[in-house]
Order: sequence, then structure tokens, then C-alpha cells
Amino acid sequence: MADLARLSINQATTREQHSLAEAIAAYAGAGVTGISIWRDKLDECGLDEAVRMVQDHGLRVSGLCRAGQFPGGDAASRQASIDDSLLAVDQAVALGADCLIVVAGGLPRGSKDLAGARSMIRDGLGAVLPHARAAGMPVAIEPLHPMYAAERCAINTLGQALDLCDELGPGVGVAVDVYHLWWDPDLQAQIDRAGERVLAYHVCDWLVPTTDLLLDRGMMGDGVIDIPQISAWVEDSGYDGLIEVEIFSAGNWWKRPGDEVVRACRERIQSAV
Repeated sequence: MADLARLSINQATTREQHSLAEAIAAYAGAGVTGISIWRDKLDECGLDEAVRMVQDHGLRVSGLCRAGQFPGGDAASRQASIDDSLLAVDQAVALGADCLIVVAGGLPRGSKDLAGARSMIRDGLGAVLPHARAAGMPVAIEPLHPMYAAERCAINTLGQALDLCDELGPGVGVAVDVYHLWWDPDLQAQIDRAGERVLAYHVCDWLVPTTDLLLDRGMMGDGVIDIPQISAWVEDSGYDGLIEVEIFSAGNWWKRPGDEVVRACRERIQSAV
């Protein structure tokens, strides 16, 4: 059972119901401690206004989503992703975020070179990290389920992410998202390996049957993930930060009133995490 005081809600969970301003007000009004902000919603609001609202409502920003998408078909596109990620570092610093989430990117259009894409990810992160270190902003690599390897993220296991951390050095860690990692038979060992490099912990559930590989995540307790077991492993690693509910649910939770979704997050963090 997770402490309600550790609850953060990723803005994606109510992205169809709330603007950033509305999400900040709704989460804070319900006694939620934290929020994870998406950059498209941040752009709609404006950085200065977002910083003011977060501070006024006393919310902690558990993460800024997201930087990355480093692989590209030419040098110009790769540099554009690096430049955008450098901007994301500055935005995360302004918001006082616990970390900047990196979704690394998949295959460039028309490519079948998975190893090459992973090399571009390493190089892109290497180009961003000096600025992030200087700014004091931890960067969290979020490995995504292998089904996303082609289009979204070619880093698909916690072990791969930690190999990158080992290679790149200080200032970079990992985000553990149960939706993406629950299936991995090596997960406990890799969480142990991560130790203090666990920078974020995201929860939701895997529904059976899953009707959409992106937009059909479940509320905690509604699917097949043993979330309490993974939470125990994460706790044993030393992680004591916020626990972030991140649910993409076009057919269910995005169709419900925002206050109902927030209420469910509060209830389930105490009963199913």
C-alpha cells in the first residue's frame, strides 16, 4: 500500500479533460502532491505561467515529459532533436522538476538499422548531458516495451537503459514504468542494479485483452501486473520519490470526468500499489 502523500499524476492521465492550468488546479484541489507535465501542454500554457501556477498551488513536478527522439535520417534532424532536448532541460529546471524524462526514439523513417538507431541515441544523450549536468537536472531514460522499438523507443529493457547510464556517466538514470517493464524476467535484478539511479516510478496496469497498444492502459488493479511486487523492488532499490500514475486510455478513462479519474488515482494508489 503506497502512501497517498507520494501520489503524482502524469498529465497524460487527464490530457483529454484538462489543460495544464486545469490539471494543476484539479490535482492540487484533490490533495495530490505532484504532477508530471507534458511539453505540448506546457507550450499551450507558457513556461512562466506554468511555473507560477505550480508554485502557487504547492505542487511538486515529478517529471517533465519529454526529451529525446534522437535518431534521424540526417545530421540536421538529429541536431534538431538535440537542440529540443537542450531546451527541455531548461524548461525542467524552471519548473523545478525532479527529472527530465527521455523517450529515446526509434528507427528513422525507412531504416532497418536498429543498432544504428541505438548508437544515435547514445550520441544524442551524450550531447545533452553536459548541459543537464551543469544545470543540475537529472535525466531519466525511460525504456519502452519492445512493441515500440520501431517508432518510439529502441531502448526496451531496463538493462539496456542501465548500460547507457554506465557508458555515459553521472547525471543520467532511469524511469521505471510498470507498463513497459512488467514482462521482463530480469526486472528485479535490473532494479537492484539501478539502485539510486531510479529517478522516477510510473504505474498503471496492463489490460487483458489489450485493445490498443498505446491508448488502452488500465487503472492500477484492473489488469495483470503485480504492481505491489514491483513497487517493493523499487522501494528496496532506495527510491523514495513520488509514485506517478500515467494512463493513456482513449476508450475509458479519457472519457470520464476529470474529477472521477483523479479520485480513482487517489483510491488505487492506496489499494493497488
